Amino acid sequence: MSSSDGRHYLTTPIYYASGEPHIGHAYTTFLADTLARYHRQTGAPVHFLTGTDEHGQKIQEEAGRRGVEPQELCDAMAERFQSAWSDLDISYDRFIRTTEKEHQGVVQAFVQRLMDRGQIYEAEYEGWYSVHEERFFTEKELGPDRTDPIAGRPVERIREKNYFFRMSAFQEDLVRHIEENPEWIYPEKRRNEVLGFLQNPLSDLSISRPRARLAWGIPLPFDEEHVTYVWVDALINYLTASGAIRPEGPPGEQGFEDPGGSWWPADLHIIGKDILTTHAVYWPTLLMGVGLPLPRRILAHGWWVVGETKMSKSLGNVVDPLDLREQFGTDAVRWFLLREMPTGEDASYTPERFLTRYEELANVLGNLASRVSSMVVRYREGRLGPGVEGRGLDTEIDLCLQRVSESMVRLRVHEALGAAMELAREANGFVETTEPWGLAKREGAEDELDETLGTLLRTLLVLSALLLPAMPGKMEELAETLGLPRVPTLDQATDLPLSELQVRKGTALFPRSDLLP
Repeated sequence: MSSSDGRHYLTTPIYYASGEPHIGHAYTTFLADTLARYHRQTGAPVHFLTGTDEHGQKIQEEAGRRGVEPQELCDAMAERFQSAWSDLDISYDRFIRTTEKEHQGVVQAFVQRLMDRGQIYEAEYEGWYSVHEERFFTEKELGPDRTDPIAGRPVERIREKNYFFRMSAFQEDLVRHIEENPEWIYPEKRRNEVLGFLQNPLSDLSISRPRARLAWGIPLPFDEEHVTYVWVDALINYLTASGAIRPEGPPGEQGFEDPGGSWWPADLHIIGKDILTTHAVYWPTLLMGVGLPLPRRILAHGWWVVGETKMSKSLGNVVDPLDLREQFGTDAVRWFLLREMPTGEDASYTPERFLTRYEELANVLGNLASRVSSMVVRYREGRLGPGVEGRGLDTEIDLCLQRVSESMVRLRVHEALGAAMELAREANGFVETTEPWGLAKREGAEDELDETLGTLLRTLLVLSALLLPAMPGKMEELAETLGLPRVPTLDQATDLPLSELQVRKGTALFPRSDLLP
């Protein structure tokens, strides 16, 4: 599901700037990065957004604990995330921060638009509030020991004046949209969860917090004594980064009537399942409230667990992707996370599972690249003659390309990577069956040897193109070994004249680790 003109606007959540990047953040961002790189390979224009969420009570309290100003904390944490994404080879087009002046203007224009359309009213509210989740919960939602149902953290009873968005007015429209667009929320089980949630009457949404309690936020344009609720502020980042809204313009010329020429609507919001309600209920109803089109699709992936326990900072079992990178390299971390987690499901991290996936890289893909480049250098001094087509695995390649394309469209990224790795296994089997070393010794088998080596080179070209989205660094290394300045597109990989390749003996793509069995 993409724009009619083939463009793709992909987003991650913006990550809360009160904690360090961890493996959960990394997975979401790798998933978005892989899809963005895949679409770029097809020649489609792509806008890939990530960033940091920098307002709210948690930021204010964390800054107080550290003895710094909230902005100072946000600056430091935004830098940490940007540095981590650089180390992990994330190709985002826009890194947004909610403390940006542009975003503040869009948020204020958005809530003013709601007010002008009669979608906001003022009322007093009393309820159970979680500072950790920065939201109110009903008695029914709370656990038996009065903790929030998401993180199990304490809640407190708060009574205060707030401004409310008439979210309940859009319940029927939202249910109709979900039912008429069965692929709007992926996977299906998450869609069913949202529909189950919407079987009960939808409450209106508190969209403000009194500045007397929370000063760190974007002031409401119609009441300076209140700041915008952090979740409303955060969700609007997707709109800010799209370029659709021009807050400096007069009403009627800000882009709400016609966001054309911008990236809006988003083609895919990629989120964790814990923030599904905010993205599949709050966000679409807010957009309905201002009269803007809804995002085209939402992917809600599962959680990473350690063994059988959900990863949690409070439990001290959070895995740092940068630590794994130091030992095994960026692309091995990317491969494990993307290959191990079925898109939309939970997955378990254990050192043993990581090593199994690394062994797959070393023994299947790495072994194939090493033995093929070595044989081409040894038997043909790195270059095949003109006329060699290398079509011995064309049927397997065509089937692989079809499976990868279908899997990526269905957002089954792990299946797409599995199909590519299966092609590498088939190529290794082809080596064992054809025995190029035997052909090199047999008199009169020169043409057969050339076609065999050409078939293996063609397969490596295709694999480099298929695996670039998941492992960009290593596929660039492979392309260099094959004598190319860059990884080919899929069209180039299947049609490139093999005589243009000047193959050299490369170093091991995935060196064997002492930890491997």
